[in-house]
Amino acid sequence: MSRHNKGFLERIRDGQSVLAAEGYIFHFEREGYMQAGAWCPLVVLDHPEVVERAYKDFVHAGSDVVVAFTYDTYREKLRLFNIEDKLELLNRKALGMAREVADDTGTLLAGNISNTNIYHPDSPERNSEIKAMFKEMIEWSLDYNVDFIIGETFMHLGEAMIALEAIKQYGKGIPSVIMLATYCIATKDGQATLSDGVLVTEACKKLEDAGADVVGLNCGRGPATLMPIMREVRKVCKGPLAAVPVPLRTTTEEPTFYVLTDQTNGKRLLPDNLEVKSCSREDIEEFGKECQELGIQYVGICCGNRPCLTRSLAESLGRKPPASRFTTDMSRHYTYGDDPKVKQNVAEENLKLFFNK
Repeated sequence: MSRHNKGFLERIRDGQSVLAAEGYIFHFEREGYMQAGAWCPLVVLDHPEVVERAYKDFVHAGSDVVVAFTYDTYREKLRLFNIEDKLELLNRKALGMAREVADDTGTLLAGNISNTNIYHPDSPERNSEIKAMFKEMIEWSLDYNVDFIIGETFMHLGEAMIALEAIKQYGKGIPSVIMLATYCIATKDGQATLSDGVLVTEACKKLEDAGADVVGLNCGRGPATLMPIMREVRKVCKGPLAAVPVPLRTTTEEPTFYVLTDQTNGKRLLPDNLEVKSCSREDIEEFGKECQELGIQYVGICCGNRPCLTRSLAESLGRKPPASRFTTDMSRHYTYGDDPKVKQNVAEENLKLFFNK
């Protein structure tokens, strides 16, 4: 069992924020251990040290939770790569490493299930297959004493409901965080919808009413286009909310990372060139403050997350994680520094040279 002092729901009920760092698939792709597009999670077996390092780095940066890297590690996805025989091994390896890091650091541990590649609202015969895939992942998670289970990136209310039902049926009372992803740029009466046309606000309320402990949004949208939707969700949902955006500067004209373009050539940025629209650390700090203003307690960063951004989010919540020891301090910088030991004549000369046109 983990050595943390408070359980997940206890923290939520006490009004505390829970910071859960995610975004592993983009992180591993940028590190050179995962292929964009395919997103096959073999890094867990091929380079477990890389996954373990990511777990540790995000906790060092301020995450309250080690989210086991089982996103996209469901049976049907692995069939695409002819490695279905590695399904249980992949899940258990990711969970086992996460369990060890959570125990070592006194943090919470979350299991993870996510959207599948076979759900379709007009194909209800697939629902039992999807639920069975969730069932086995939930049961493996329970073997590692997870504190809660995340169900995320659901583009359809129907699949989110299947995930919630599976957690309630097979999770033995484990708390749930259910997050939707709104990649659609079309709206209904000016309000954001899911891929099935259901209003995000309506979907969140239905999930809350169905017993989800925390509901909200993740992925797809940066803070600038995700938070206006969360403001509307806050009006209809009275319980705990989650906001886990991508760290990208999406706009009203380009509200999701699917439609972001390079302003220099008009080309689509996904997947290899999204960095040109990256959020700054200050953007993430503002996101954290807005979450506090709205009373959004479950916060994090999705695809594109980096430890420095998780640290900024933690600091926006008034925290000082271990990584804050290295938060920027320009007082002893050779040009900008104002420490008495900095040679001011050198600094002043540099400023003149650097800024004189």
